[in-house]
Amino acid sequence: MKKKLFILILLFISFVFGEGAETRSKLTGSPYVYTEWETFYVKDGLPNDHIFSIEADGSRLWVGTEGGLALYEKGRWKSWREKDGLPWKVVSDIAVSAKTGDVWLALFGGGLARFSGGRFDCFNQFNSGLVNDVVYGVALLGDMVWAATTAGISSYNTVTGEWEIYTEKNAPMEEIWCYNAAAADGKVYIAVWGGGILEWDQKTRRWNAHRDPDKEMEIDLYRDDGLIHIITTSASYIDGVLWASTYFGLSRYDGRNWRGYMDHDSGLASNFINLALGRSGVSCYNATDLGLAVLVDFKSDTWVTYKKDKPEDKTWTAHIGVGNKEQFSVPTKLTLPNHFVICLDFQGQDLWIGTGHGLARGIGKGYYPGLKTNKKRRAAGANDSRLSCR
Repeated sequence: MKKKLFILILLFISFVFGEGAETRSKLTGSPYVYTEWETFYVKDGLPNDHIFSIEADGSRLWVGTEGGLALYEKGRWKSWREKDGLPWKVVSDIAVSAKTGDVWLALFGGGLARFSGGRFDCFNQFNSGLVNDVVYGVALLGDMVWAATTAGISSYNTVTGEWEIYTEKNAPMEEIWCYNAAAADGKVYIAVWGGGILEWDQKTRRWNAHRDPDKEMEIDLYRDDGLIHIITTSASYIDGVLWASTYFGLSRYDGRNWRGYMDHDSGLASNFINLALGRSGVSCYNATDLGLAVLVDFKSDTWVTYKKDKPEDKTWTAHIGVGNKEQFSVPTKLTLPNHFVICLDFQGQDLWIGTGHGLARGIGKGYYPGLKTNKKRRAAGANDSRLSCR
């Protein structure tokens, strides 16, 4: 009896990890691939080639760099440095108010700044309720401005002028080093280095903490039991789904179930993710230290990963696959010399990425989400026949 049971178990494992896995590794449709790219550097008008943040604002694009702020509008660049009134040269994050048009800047060492009507107003530890001047992230929710700093969280009511501070004393923080802020649907999400993801409900004024349940720092002991790792770098909430990046992989949470991704079982170029940005509840773009990894379709686990295959390569290659099984690759015209991707944003159908050396725009002509299943139609933007689903 025991022998028969053992054989049945082996057959089950063989199916799940053998034929079942092979079935899941086949493409079920054609993903969109960005093959046409433009690149921008200091010589084109940027104040610095080290890009920290990108924020699309309609047809305009704001860019935060290590040496100043830049605006790209109607094909032209305009820059602001400290000599132009920018309070601090390192702009680590940007958020634009849909209500007022004000541009809020997280300054790495210079506090928080508001750019409005051509004037910069600076908020720091000495003239406001900002808890620390090293601000990593900024997010807007209604009239509230949220700042993620190296010593906790500050919120500012732009109508009443009131400030609130959150640290380990009044919030469920295991660490106070806050790395990123995002806001959507009445909630604010803070990525805390060593503290998981904190979720603030504006209606109830309560915090909820998402952490790695197994509490293991070296490995993900139990897959999909919760947040993949407690060292988080960003949060993105869209279509009822929370995407969370860490330096040890990516997590997805739909309100009931968690799903974790690492470079050995997915299309991630690396587990070291600087930023994850959801394009929908089933698609997420990940800025890693070894390139851009795009989960195109959650259900089929289809990925498109953009990277330089060799350090000496002049262009990046797009690798298309299911899970960690590559199906084929497509050459692109992306020529950035550095594939350490730090930030990204969407502007209509176009995709912008910022790296340690340069900024690039992926031209999304004919862009479509998810997968196309028409066998005769190739993925837009590429001329490789293998992009058609066979």
